[in-house]
Amino acid sequence: MNDNSHMEAGTQPLDALMLDAGLCNHDLVAASPSGLTHKQVAKARRGRKLTRRLQDKVVAAWNSARGEERQSAELFNYRGR
Repeated sequence: MNDNSHMEAGTQPLDALMLDAGLCNHDLVAASPSGLTHKQVAKARRGRKLTRRLQDKVVAAWNSARGEERQSAELFNYRGR
């Protein structure tokens, strides 16, 4: 049996922020300046641990979609490797 629990961080603050803002995954994908995919956004929301580079892409897409400056620590409760 394969134990991937170390790869899961649980639902992220990004998910609640997106729900509050009325955003769906496609909104971040469309706003992304760096080619973010729907699958990557879904993984980010549900807490599949991402690399630091991918977290930065999600943050850039959020900032672009919302026109505000958020930091990675505001969207994720862990820091990627």
